[in-house]
Amino acid sequence: MRETVKGFWALISVCLIWGLSGIYYKLLASVPPLEVLAHRTVWSVVFFAVVLAFQGQLGALVTALRNPRQAAALALAAVLISINWFGFIWAVQNGHAMEASLGYYIFPLVAVALGMIFLRERMGRLQTLAVLIVTCAVLWLTWSLGKAPWIALTLAATFGLYGLIKKGIDLPPAVSVCAEVVLLAPFALALLIAEHFGWGFAPHSGSFGGDWTMSALLVFSGVMTGGPLMLFSYAAQRVRLATVGVMLYLNPTLQFLVAVIAFGEPLTHAYLVAFPLIWGALALYSFASLRGAAQAR
Repeated sequence: MRETVKGFWALISVCLIWGLSGIYYKLLASVPPLEVLAHRTVWSVVFFAVVLAFQGQLGALVTALRNPRQAAALALAAVLISINWFGFIWAVQNGHAMEASLGYYIFPLVAVALGMIFLRERMGRLQTLAVLIVTCAVLWLTWSLGKAPWIALTLAATFGLYGLIKKGIDLPPAVSVCAEVVLLAPFALALLIAEHFGWGFAPHSGSFGGDWTMSALLVFSGVMTGGPLMLFSYAAQRVRLATVGVMLYLNPTLQFLVAVIAFGEPLTHAYLVAFPLIWGALALYSFASLRGAAQAR
């Protein structure tokens, strides 16, 4: 099998895992989102430590964290991705999975806007039109719902800013993500220990260790976090960037279908108008990206 084909199937696997991850977090609905996030952080450290040890890159991790400027950038990235993770987990557990999918639909166009503002990247006419259409969709939702879609906007903004910061961090993906979760791990461990011993919480209020099925699911959060990122890194090295960009829309599409079909979330009139507008904007954006990639060849 050619490397490009392997990369394509790795990318499909990533989109399937991310797109269906809402089902996994719904299974953890009895565990508070902050506790789920803490476990996800701690077990991600374990997962990446094993991967880096196998690759012989633990030294690169230590070097990255010893660089004050790089460590500061990694810490900011870690805070942003934690807000993003927490927002998605909270949304799934509280019946807002559809709005979460909206956030990941909006994200690519938020990334384009951030690139224009902070990196002085130029947008083509179709890309500008796509951003304007998404802006209209968000304004329509705000007017129809009587409030802004804060979950979607938070997920799109935090993931966009995370990508912007990561653009300036020159580290292998596994080392970079491991450094982020290592920086967060002390806070996550402090929360879990406090819950276990009742420091500021009800005694033994933590979910880990009480039910073995739930405990196994919490441990598996490390694999759920690290596994797709490793697959994505593998795919990104073998598949054209334009293909990666288009294929990643499979993720929010699956999240949307899970919200409607599996979770039974209502598809209101406001969303029936907003989603087609956003899908149309993404079609324009994808067309412009593919055309630009073809002209650059």
